[in-house]
Amino acid sequence: MSSRDTDWDGVRLHVVTGKGGTGKTTVAAALALALAAGGRKVLLVEIEGRQGIAQIFDLPPLPYEERKIAVAPGGGDVYALAIDPEAAMLDYLEMFYGLKRMGKALTRMGVVDFATTIAPGLRDVLVTGKTSEAVRRRDGSGRRVYDAVVMDAPPTGRITRFLNVTQEVAGLARVGPVKNHADLVRGVVASPETAVHFVSLLEEMPVQETLDGIAELHEAGLPVGGIFINMVRPVDLPKDVLDAAVKNRLDHAELALGLKAAGLAGGSDDATAIAQALAQEVVDHAHRARLEKRERATLAKAGTPRYELPLLADGADLAGLYELAEAIRAQGAA
Repeated sequence: MSSRDTDWDGVRLHVVTGKGGTGKTTVAAALALALAAGGRKVLLVEIEGRQGIAQIFDLPPLPYEERKIAVAPGGGDVYALAIDPEAAMLDYLEMFYGLKRMGKALTRMGVVDFATTIAPGLRDVLVTGKTSEAVRRRDGSGRRVYDAVVMDAPPTGRITRFLNVTQEVAGLARVGPVKNHADLVRGVVASPETAVHFVSLLEEMPVQETLDGIAELHEAGLPVGGIFINMVRPVDLPKDVLDAAVKNRLDHAELALGLKAAGLAGGSDDATAIAQALAQEVVDHAHRARLEKRERATLAKAGTPRYELPLLADGADLAGLYELAEAIRAQGAA
């Protein structure tokens, strides 16, 4: 843990990305719980329309509105928002042009879908704009409505383009409300109040995508956060046993004798068969531990804080989310 209370003091927008299959949405949800702990109020935003947040929290599909979905340790509240790009377009038309009623007519005509299809950068601006507004929003007393906002963002391969909204709309609008809105969003996304976190596994492809994504963010001038190494399995055997397993020097006969002495096998043939199967498990475990050690060292080259989250024995259910949230807090990430 750093000398500060957390590694991300002052960060209000936590963008969570990762290669498919790394548990990106699960980590985003756990991070929201961790940030809300102790009486804070956090908004968890989903932008891809998959209703992943509802599934993880075992809730019905979320509407396009902010609603409370969980209580964090110590009494904090987690709210959620599933952004609908079409509804965000209507909000945009009302905000900048006073055309919400006409916007509904345009929706029926399919113009909204047409506009965001030919200009995908506009869709991203609308989604990130809705999130940025939640970050900036204040109540009647001038206090921020949310202490933090967590965005379950697109996968690593698309994250830089998704967040680089000014560049994306440059050819679409050089002046006017769209340009001004994009500049406002960029002001939040590129500020020290934002951190883009990566979720990875200790496997070659997710690790390489993470490093590539971090390099792209640096090149685009966007703020890199931390790396959440998900689904980490414990290394249960001593180093000398692991080294012997990797070199195929496990003593099967000694294992068989030990099994018989412990009453875990019957005759010699039975003990030998079990010993061989057990030895193979140890060899597989040793090779995996060596691979994971190598990938840890590769991730360390990024020079950004890293947090290890355990593989959940019972899967990513609600109890598992709270377990991950506690692991995040214990390591100083929230």
